[in-house]
Amino acid sequence: MSAVADPFEARRVAGATGLLRVFNEVGLLSAADVHVAARLAELVGVESEPVRLAVALAVRGPRLGHVFVDLATVRDTASVESDEPVDLSSLPWPAVDEWLGALAGSELVALGEEAAGARPLRLLGTRLYLDRYWREERSVAADLNEMRASGRLEVIAGGPGTGKTTRVAHMAAELIAGAAATGARPPLIALAAPTGKAAARLQEAVHEETLQLPVDESVRELLMGLRASTLHRLLGWRPGSHSRFAHDRGNRLPHDVVIVDETSMVSLSLMARLVEAVRAEARLILVGDPGQLTSIEAGVVLGDIVGPGVGEGIVVLDRVHRYGGGIASLADAIRAGDPDRAVAALGGAPGEVTWLPVDAHESEAGLALVRERAVAAGSAVFAAARAGAGVKALEALGRFRLLCAHRRGPYGVSDWSSRIVSWLGAELPDLDSDRRDYVGRPLLVTENDYELGLYNGDTGVIVGGAGATAGSRPMAVFERGTELLHFSPLRLGAVETVYAMTIHKSQGSQFDTAAVLLPDPTSRILTRELLYTAVTRARRELILIGTEESVRAAVERPVARASGLRERLWGV
Repeated sequence: MSAVADPFEARRVAGATGLLRVFNEVGLLSAADVHVAARLAELVGVESEPVRLAVALAVRGPRLGHVFVDLATVRDTASVESDEPVDLSSLPWPAVDEWLGALAGSELVALGEEAAGARPLRLLGTRLYLDRYWREERSVAADLNEMRASGRLEVIAGGPGTGKTTRVAHMAAELIAGAAATGARPPLIALAAPTGKAAARLQEAVHEETLQLPVDESVRELLMGLRASTLHRLLGWRPGSHSRFAHDRGNRLPHDVVIVDETSMVSLSLMARLVEAVRAEARLILVGDPGQLTSIEAGVVLGDIVGPGVGEGIVVLDRVHRYGGGIASLADAIRAGDPDRAVAALGGAPGEVTWLPVDAHESEAGLALVRERAVAAGSAVFAAARAGAGVKALEALGRFRLLCAHRRGPYGVSDWSSRIVSWLGAELPDLDSDRRDYVGRPLLVTENDYELGLYNGDTGVIVGGAGATAGSRPMAVFERGTELLHFSPLRLGAVETVYAMTIHKSQGSQFDTAAVLLPDPTSRILTRELLYTAVTRARRELILIGTEESVRAAVERPVARASGLRERLWGV
């Protein structure tokens, strides 16, 4: 029998020495961090172990969402994901003054904002940047400050259901109508979002709102003609490059107005590419919820931009028109970082918010409500799919979703999807879940497919009967606005079954009932933003599964990302 590979061993670097070896062995530095630091040091002949360690930590930072590493605080703020607790304070951290002195004399490091020359790292006080991220942070701040000064930057911030898209549609209508009133050409407006799914939903929402607006038909026609794209498509791919685009500072976008939705998911690097491509006379309108999860890449851009700047081209909408007062109260308490108020809110809205204060990994006892909702929704999807009713199947699919913090493990999507399938199998003997294209299978697209017009995060259902447009063969159906898209399951690329999904994947979606499964309070990804995002996915009913310790841990643990953008924009 072959031995099972230890994934930890794959992260260890056999040839690492000195501090790099010590910090790699406890899991603080990855193999990539060590290799990059060692290679850079070899190129210029750096033998100083403190310098090599600092370089590795600077490389590690963006991988975890940080723009820089603060050498004065890293020993107290760093963490590792490990089954066993690791006392990082016991590691041989260099003394800060000696560390900074070693870096100041290194050929790898440029000192201060004004130092010239191309070096891979930049040291500002105790903050060590990879040079790329320092340049991007500085350029984004300069471009946004210039836009603010000339009134060309606007931000519409707010949670789900606060009317952000309504405001976008009204603004676009006013711009078009204003141009028509003066005899000017209508403005060229771009609608964009960081993901294909978000772009499609932005376009649908603007079109839906347009149909309700009291505007001239000529204005309505122009608004209905707006098409949204991903930011990458808007900027234009540049052949042979993964980080540069066709539109940049030397080849600006032609648009008069650029509107970006779901800006919380935009990284520092992508924002740098966007703002440099906007024409000097054009307006940039950023829309999003700064309380939600941020980009998986470096930066917390929307939060930094909103900062304390309400009233300076920044509007924060806080009146919720979608979900009920109980969910809104809980979301407000979480966003405010008030664990006592959050715990009180969990018990303050019976019928709208149900709290199951249990550790779901320990026992299924007490989860009857979750099973009931999952089976009811799954049964409705199956019945509609067998009848060929694609619209009804998709409506049923949106009634309930189990949201997990993790993808794998006892609190993860994989385990709980299997559990829901077993629940359904016990109630639906005709459910043949072993087949890839079984009728009633709920689908989640996991990669963009531009040929089919499907995007990462889209959901669909395999239907049979009258809904299978090619005879009796099963067809996969997806909703796109008021229309249904039909595809043979054989044409689908990267899809998976979606009885449960990660909270990250749920961004931009809402469900009639959202059941949120919280992990153990020690989970590294259990944060305030994760819990807020999960709670605000519920449209009518929220079921929260997790101990009080997990709830409090989440509310008290905001995402802590090292970023200097807020200081550059607001001076605080």
